[in-house]
Amino acid sequence: MVHVYNCHPFASQHIVPAEQEPVLVCCGGGALFVVGAGGCKVEAYNLQQEGCPLICRFSCMGSVLSIRHSAVGDYLVTIEEKNKATYLRAYTNWRYQAAEKTRVGVRLLGHLLRGSSFRGTPKEQMEIIEIPLFEPPLCMACCGLTGDLLVGCAKSLVVFSLKRQTLSEQLSVLDFERVLILHIQGWSPTQVAFCGEYIALQTELEVLVVKLSLKKSSQVEEEHTLLPEDFMTETSLDEDAEMTKDGFSPLHEQEDFFLFPKHQEMLGNEAQECGVSIVLEWTGMEDQSRGDMSVAYVLFRRFAPDFFQGCSVEETHLHSLQLHPMFTSNQEEASISKGGEPTCMFVFFSLPNTGYMYSLKDSVELVSTYQYPEKAHQAVLSDQFLYVITRNALQCFTVRCSAVAARVHDPYIDTTMKACPPITMEVCALRIQLFIGLKIVCQDGNHIVLLTAADVDSKEDTERPARKNTESREHRALTGILVAVGLEPSSTPTLESLLSRSFLSRKSSVCKPTEPADSGHGWNLYVITSVSTLQLYREIVEYSKRYEQSSPSSQSCIHLLSEGHLLLRAALLAQDCESAERAQLQEAFQESCAHLGDCFSRFDKKDCHLALPYYKMSGLTVTEVIKRNMSMNSSSDGYGKGFIFFLKHSLYEETMEELSKDMADKVLEIFSVAEPAQLPHVVSSPSMLSADPDHAVTHLRQLESRGAQSITLSLCMASLALRKGDLHSYRQQMDRHAEMLQVYGFIEEPKLLLHGRGKAVLPTILAQHLCHTQDGLLVAAVVALHENSKIRLDEADLFFQELCKDGVEADSSPQLLVDFWEALLVASSHESIIQELLFRLTSVYIDRITRRDHSGVKALKTAEDLINSCSHYGMLYPWVSILTPVQFNITYDHQEDLHKLQSLLCGPTLEVLSILPLLEQLSDSDSTGLSVHVLCATKLGQHETSIHRLLDRCPEAIISYANHELQNDKLSLWWQKLFPEVCDRIRTTGNDNTVLLSALKETLAVAAKELNPLEFLDLLPDDGTAHFFLPHLLECSQ
Repeated sequence: MVHVYNCHPFASQHIVPAEQEPVLVCCGGGALFVVGAGGCKVEAYNLQQEGCPLICRFSCMGSVLSIRHSAVGDYLVTIEEKNKATYLRAYTNWRYQAAEKTRVGVRLLGHLLRGSSFRGTPKEQMEIIEIPLFEPPLCMACCGLTGDLLVGCAKSLVVFSLKRQTLSEQLSVLDFERVLILHIQGWSPTQVAFCGEYIALQTELEVLVVKLSLKKSSQVEEEHTLLPEDFMTETSLDEDAEMTKDGFSPLHEQEDFFLFPKHQEMLGNEAQECGVSIVLEWTGMEDQSRGDMSVAYVLFRRFAPDFFQGCSVEETHLHSLQLHPMFTSNQEEASISKGGEPTCMFVFFSLPNTGYMYSLKDSVELVSTYQYPEKAHQAVLSDQFLYVITRNALQCFTVRCSAVAARVHDPYIDTTMKACPPITMEVCALRIQLFIGLKIVCQDGNHIVLLTAADVDSKEDTERPARKNTESREHRALTGILVAVGLEPSSTPTLESLLSRSFLSRKSSVCKPTEPADSGHGWNLYVITSVSTLQLYREIVEYSKRYEQSSPSSQSCIHLLSEGHLLLRAALLAQDCESAERAQLQEAFQESCAHLGDCFSRFDKKDCHLALPYYKMSGLTVTEVIKRNMSMNSSSDGYGKGFIFFLKHSLYEETMEELSKDMADKVLEIFSVAEPAQLPHVVSSPSMLSADPDHAVTHLRQLESRGAQSITLSLCMASLALRKGDLHSYRQQMDRHAEMLQVYGFIEEPKLLLHGRGKAVLPTILAQHLCHTQDGLLVAAVVALHENSKIRLDEADLFFQELCKDGVEADSSPQLLVDFWEALLVASSHESIIQELLFRLTSVYIDRITRRDHSGVKALKTAEDLINSCSHYGMLYPWVSILTPVQFNITYDHQEDLHKLQSLLCGPTLEVLSILPLLEQLSDSDSTGLSVHVLCATKLGQHETSIHRLLDRCPEAIISYANHELQNDKLSLWWQKLFPEVCDRIRTTGNDNTVLLSALKETLAVAAKELNPLEFLDLLPDDGTAHFFLPHLLECSQ
C-alpha cells in the first residue's frame, strides 16, 4: 500500500460559473472547455483569471462525444454524432467567438476558402474543418510537440499533420493533411495517445506503444511495408469472412465461455513478438517521404482480469492512457518550435486499482507502480504529480519523472560528485482530498479541473435494476433449457414456482451498476490551483521534522525530504520561471541537499555514502557540515558512518578549505574515536595544517601504543616534529626505517610530500627538508609516486620547480628535476613517457653544453652510473672518446653532461629526428659539438658526410670511426669513399702527414681482404708509389 501523507499541494478551489450541467470537460492553453447537456454547445472559460470568466461559447454541428485541445495551434478537435453518423471535426480560431456576431466558416480538410469571403481586408472568423475518414472514429489524441492529430478507428490509426497555409500576406490558416495510416489487425483501440514519434494505444486489457522513425533508403523493411490504400481493409474482411464461413467467431462474441488472457509484459525488441501486426501506409502529398518510415515496437503489456481488490471482471479495464514528455534546460521551447525530441518520454496507464508508469527513451523500464487505496476512475500525469480521482476523493501522488530526467541530463548523477533519489524509490500520496461524486479530472499547468455530480439514490435503488435485469436473463435461460428437454414450465406448478425464485444472492446480484440519472442531482465544476513548488517544499520539510524528532534515522523522514528534492529538481529542469524565482529554487535545492546530507550522515547502513554527494551539492563548507553534525550528535551514539565517510573523502580529495585550529583539533578527536587508523592520513591533509602539532602527536602516539606500527605513522610523526622544529625527534623517527621502506610509506600517503593537484602542487615542509638533506630519497619517492599513478609528470615538474625556486638554479632546469627525469627514465616502462623524458634530457644537456655555465650542484648519478643502470644510455663509441677525451678542456660538470648526451646518442632508444631542432643551437666548431653532430648524422645513415667531417676536423678518429661504423652493408665505403678521400688529402698535404698515411694503410688492408686482385688493381691510384702499394697487392693475391 502506498504511504499517504497529509501535505497540502492544493492552494485554492473555485467553482466555474457554467450555466448547464457539463457532459464533457477538457482544458489546455490556459482555457477550460465545457460541453453542456445536449452536447451541442461548447463554452470556454479562462483559467488564468480569478473566477474563471467566460471567454466565449459556440455551437457544434453535432452532439459531442469526445473533445480534445491541442496547445500547438490552439485548436479543438471533436468526435460528434448526428443522425446516427459519427464525424471528426476541428475547430480553429475559436477565440474569435468572444466577439458577438463573429462569422463561422465550415470547410472540408484541404479545401481552403479562397472566394469572396477572403477578398479585401482579412476577416477574423472561427473555422470548422470536416475531417473525412474511411471508418467511424473511436478515439483521438493530439501531439503536444507538433500539434499533429491521431485518430483511432476500428481497424486502423490515422495520422493528420498540422499545417499552416498562407493565403495572403496578412492571413494564414490552419489545415490538416492525412499523412499516414497504421493498419492494425485484430485491435480496436479504446484510447490512443500521441507525442512526437511515439504512439500508444490501448484496448480493455492491453497496451501497445510503438515508435515511428525514419529509416535509411537502403534498408528493406519486410514486416512493415507501405501498402496500397485498401490492401489491409480487404485482407481483414476476407479473413473475417473466412472465419464466419467455417463457423468461427471472435472470442468476445461467444456467449458460452470467456477465455482470460494471462499477464504479459514485453519491453523493447521483445514487444515485436506481441502478435499485433502493424502495416504503414503513407498517404502524404510529399512523395519523397514515402518508404522512409518504419515502426518499432517499444512496449506491450497485457493484463488478466483481477477478482480481488473490490473489482469485478466487468470493471477490470484500462483507462487514462497518456504519453508524457519531459524537457530539460531550454530544450522545451526548441523542441516545440523545431520538432526536437524531449529528454525523456513516459507512458502511463491504469487499472482500477493499479497505475503503471514506464520510461520509453533509451531503455524501456517500469519506473513506478501506483497502488490506489480505492478504485480509480481517471488519472492525469504531470512533471511533478499524478492526479487520480476515485468516487469521492482526489489523490495527489508523487512521480519519478525528474529522477529519470536528471540522470539523462547530468552524467555526474550517482557519483561521488552528485546524487539524486533513486528512480526505484517508492511513490507516496501527498494528499487525499475528499469530494462527492467525482466524474472527470483534467489538468493544465498549475490548474486541476474536477467535475462532480452527487449521487443521491440509495444503493438499493441503483442495485435493483441491475439485479432485475440479471434475474430476467437467468429466467429466460432456464426456461429455454426446460423447453429444450420437452418440459413446459406453465403446465407444472412446481417448475413455475422454481422459476419464480431469485437465483442470485444480493451480494452477487450486481454485475455492473448502472449510472444513476443525472437529472435533478447536484453538480459542480471546480478549478483547483496547486501551490508553488517552494511553498510545498517548505511544508514537506516541516512535515519531515516530525519524523526526525521521533526517530532521526526514520525512513519516512528521508522519503519526504527526497520527495521535496525531486519536486525542486523538476522545477529547475523545466526552467520556465523567472530569474528571481529560479534563484529561490536553487537556494531551496541546496538547502534540500543539506537536509538529505544530514539524514544520510547519521546512517550506518549501505546508503551512508550518499552524505558525500549531497553535502557537495549543498554548497556548505566542510566547517559548516562539521558544525551541523556536532549539533546533531549525541554523546551516546557518536558520529554516523555517513558523516565520517564525507569527512574522510573531503580530506583526501584536497578540495576543501583549510580548517581553523579549533576545527582541525575537533576533526582529530572525531577520527581518534571513529577511525583511529586513518589518523596519519588525516594529519597529512593540507586542510589540517592549522592543527596543533602537539595535539596531533598525542593522538598518533595513542595509536602507536595500541600496536599500530607503520612506516606512514613514523613519517607522519617526523613531519610533525619538523613543524615543531624538533630535529632530534625528526631524526629518531626517520632512523626507524630504511630509505627503501620509507619510499613505500610515501606511496601510501603522498600528501606527506606534496599538497594539491594540477597546477597547484606545493611541497610540504618534509619535502623541503629532504631536498637539503636526503635528495636521493626525495627523488626516489617521487619516482615511486609517478610509477604508482599518484602523481603526473607535469605535476612532478611543478613540484621540483617550486621546491628549487629559491635556489641558484632559478633560471634553468633545476638539477634535482633533471635527477628526477634520469631516475624516472631508469624506472619507467611506458614508451610515451620514455620518449618525453629523452627529449627533455637531451634539451637540458645541449642547453648546458652550449651555455657553458653551471650552478655547481652535483648530479645524483654520473654518466657511468646511468650507462650501467639504464638501457637507454649506451657505452661511448671508441671514436667518440678520441674526439672528446676525458681530459678534455671543459669543466667536470660539462664533461658529465656531454658524456650523458653522447651516451643517449649511442643508446638504442633516442629518436634523433625528434632532437634535430635542438642541434641548431649547438655549433660544431669545436670537438664537443662535432662529436654530437657526427653521432646524429651517423644514426641518420649519413656516413659519407661524417667521413668528410672527420677527415677535415679530426683525422685521428677516422680509422676508429670506420672500424666501428663501416661494417656489413656499409663496408664498401672503405674503398668507395674513405680511400679516395684519404688519397686526395695526401696529395694536398704531402707525404709527411703520418695520420693520413696511417689511415691509408688501414684502408688498403681492409680493401685487400675484401676485394679480388683485379678490383684492387683498379682501385690503386695512377700516381702512387709501387713499393708502398705492392705489399697490399701481394696480400690481396694470397
